[in-house]
Amino acid sequence: MTSTPDQHRSGFACFVGRPNAGKSTLTNALVGSKIAIISSKPQTTRHAIRGIVHRPDAQLVIVDTPGLHRPRTLLGQRLNDVVMTTWSEVDVIGFCVPADQKIGPGDRFIAAELGKIARKTPVIGVLTKTDLVGPERIAEQLLALQDVLDFAELVPVSAHDGYQLDTLADLLVARLPEGPQLYPEGELTEEPEVTLVGELVREAALEGVRDELPHSIAVTVEEMRPREGRDDLLDIYVNLHVERQSQKAIVLGHKGERLKQVGMNAREQIQALLGSKVYLDLHIKVSKEWQRDPKQLRRLGF
Repeated sequence: MTSTPDQHRSGFACFVGRPNAGKSTLTNALVGSKIAIISSKPQTTRHAIRGIVHRPDAQLVIVDTPGLHRPRTLLGQRLNDVVMTTWSEVDVIGFCVPADQKIGPGDRFIAAELGKIARKTPVIGVLTKTDLVGPERIAEQLLALQDVLDFAELVPVSAHDGYQLDTLADLLVARLPEGPQLYPEGELTEEPEVTLVGELVREAALEGVRDELPHSIAVTVEEMRPREGRDDLLDIYVNLHVERQSQKAIVLGHKGERLKQVGMNAREQIQALLGSKVYLDLHIKVSKEWQRDPKQLRRLGF
């Protein structure tokens, strides 16, 4: 289902699904580089991150969106708005459902929303995380998915072991319009480095925290500049925002050990991203009830 060399295709696809359906992992696997952060915590993705897949016959731009959910805060509503806006702008949608979890109300809620636009925008059912289950479970889940929505295609994949990723890419590309490259060869994302740095810090901060805390963590990169007199070292100053003093204590950890570990883990990822040594300075700020405050949401980039 690939296009011929004289029919170069280019356009946009997005992956949707409930939180933790494997959308970001799948995006990274197709792009071939880490452009979206990954965590076991729900609602890890907070922005529409664009990753670019380059092929001889096509350029596929994948928009990784937040998980669609029933919002409890102003932040949650704005994340849902990001998803809905993205749906209206792409050429094809991949609806991700994990193979190791039963189809539930969250999946059906999303399917009902997708059903409203399926005539205009083709929707491909993507069964993710197939490496976690056996063939019988995959078959059962695919049959169950057929009852959820009238999909243009159904495809089981695994970002972990690469199973059928090429097939998925072919199915998405086949539904793009003919057109030239949209981005220069070799460019993997249009996200600014400062955005990716902030996301890597947030990813490190999410590891090992209590279930109620991830939603309350936001990150702002206050400054990122080369060290004076050094061309091999970047100074990066970052604020971690939480909503309450008690949350600050959790992120900080006993005698600051947890924050120190966050810094070490984030610095390793940032150095790999930027190809430079990094001095990372982390501070925790209490921004009271920022998820519900329009003014603070704007300041934090939402």
